[in-house]
Amino acid sequence: MSGRPIASFTGLGVAVPDRVLTNTDLEKMLDTSHEWIVERTGIRERHIANEDVSVAMLAEQACRDAMAEAGIGPKDVDAIILATATPDRLLPATACDLQALLGADNAAAFDVSAACPGFLYSLGVAEGFIASGLAKTCLVVGAEKLSTITDYTDRSTAILFGDAAGAAVVQPATDTGRGVLSMFLRSDGKLAPLLFRPGGGACQPISTKVVEDRSHYMKMAGREVFKAAVRTMAQACDEAMKLAGVSADEIDLLVPHQANIRIIEATAKHAGMPMDKVMVNVDRYGNTSSASIPLAIDQAIAEGRIEQGSLLLLVAFGAGFTWGSAVVRW
Repeated sequence: MSGRPIASFTGLGVAVPDRVLTNTDLEKMLDTSHEWIVERTGIRERHIANEDVSVAMLAEQACRDAMAEAGIGPKDVDAIILATATPDRLLPATACDLQALLGADNAAAFDVSAACPGFLYSLGVAEGFIASGLAKTCLVVGAEKLSTITDYTDRSTAILFGDAAGAAVVQPATDTGRGVLSMFLRSDGKLAPLLFRPGGGACQPISTKVVEDRSHYMKMAGREVFKAAVRTMAQACDEAMKLAGVSADEIDLLVPHQANIRIIEATAKHAGMPMDKVMVNVDRYGNTSSASIPLAIDQAIAEGRIEQGSLLLLVAFGAGFTWGSAVVRW
């Protein structure tokens, strides 16, 4: 095993919108079928936030639950590190809106833009803050309203994405051995055109043309994304376990990013993990990007698959391309 961990999870919370968009609903909107979607993705339904619910509001609910579990209040928070690909506004950071909603007046607050591995990237930042002494109590958040950047006329992407938020309180590890044992983060910007939003930013500001050609929505080259995802998540699993000094048979539960059941199965196979040791809830929520891993952890805890002392392997990939992994003693 690696040396004593620096940072540990002390609280976890999630927020999921009530509204459910099923495959049957999508059949009425697109040239698709429930069977076609399940066969190719494993997704049966996803949750969609109402127009009056912001990313910051979803994140607030998740954070309050996480803080309650950790036994802390908003004034105890030193840093809010919010991963999102769907900020409420381009300026200021959604984390600042979240800080205001929480009343976390003592916290530094900023967004992390790393797409689906954003929660892991934010966890790495929190670990660094704690190691340097810059912070003792961090809120690590993944919150998304992907329905706002999904083109519901494009079958290749409309079936995939949902809205949700997850948050964790991360504090200095104690001598129990619980905490983050290893982290691995990588990116390859050359793969950006495989999954991106062409319009809406500084290169192509919002205009009539951008709206008419629907380039402010996500575009994806599905086959190429699949290949890159399997390759990068396999690498990430290997590296995190090597850095932590553990083998696959020591891992109690693999918690992968919930993008596609085929990607999850391929990742588990490479990691040498049977599917009964893999957390899967993509069928219930679809791809919720940075909220995916905390959402999966929360469900696994509720189902009794994670308990104190469980050894977890977390892994994710996403637009950028970015990917990352962590071994965590819960």
